[in-house]
Amino acid sequence: MRLAGAEALRCASEGFEIYTKSDRSPVTSADLAIDRILYTHVLDAFPGDGWLSEESPDNSDRLQKRRVWVIDPIDGTKAFIKREPEFCISAALVVDGHPVVAAVFNPSSDELFTAMKGGGLLLNHQPVPLHEDLKSQEPVIAFSPWELQIGRFRSLETLAAHRPMRSIAWALALAASGRIHAVATLEPENEWDVAAGTLLIQEAGGTLCDGSGQDLEFNRPVPRYEGIIAAHPSCPDPVAQQLQELSRTGK
Repeated sequence: MRLAGAEALRCASEGFEIYTKSDRSPVTSADLAIDRILYTHVLDAFPGDGWLSEESPDNSDRLQKRRVWVIDPIDGTKAFIKREPEFCISAALVVDGHPVVAAVFNPSSDELFTAMKGGGLLLNHQPVPLHEDLKSQEPVIAFSPWELQIGRFRSLETLAAHRPMRSIAWALALAASGRIHAVATLEPENEWDVAAGTLLIQEAGGTLCDGSGQDLEFNRPVPRYEGIIAAHPSCPDPVAQQLQELSRTGK
């Protein structure tokens, strides 16, 4: 991860190419370079594993494998292009549909969040404590600026402050660590956006579901969800209840 992060910082400093994908989203030469780095290092070490990455052609062979790596070389490409320190590299090992190893690395801040199933949440290899006093702090929820603009979360705006979400993987890492209390979006998200963050949230004792309140499973034929709602265990009850209502009604 740190080698990939070093490549991201090198590209940010020295320059990179920007392309437009078929869905009109941007991709950079840095995304592609990091994808190659991770692919080489991971599959050289685990040649029998499957691979699902935003920047690699999808291969249905992964559906026959128990172990699949789910990767986003740069989550928050728009932030990376603008040199905003909100982008990150996200990687998870999924076994039988569930993440068991995860890493989210923000090279701008040199913060590496990692987790192994049952092993707790780590930041730069040190345990992240659960701060019970967070319940008394003003709750903060990460939303996409566009969803706030159209008033999608008016029911939550009066209950909490909001933080712009440039990268959902990074927002989930922040929620897992208790720096924010929750993450909410009803926009489509892909498995590679949230696989690592899902395990981080779980190992922090938090909750996470899709926009209809269903638990997430990974390595599916169509690796996409309609929304993601996550909360740190310190999320105040009124906010947590409204998030649950949001997952039931979708509004």
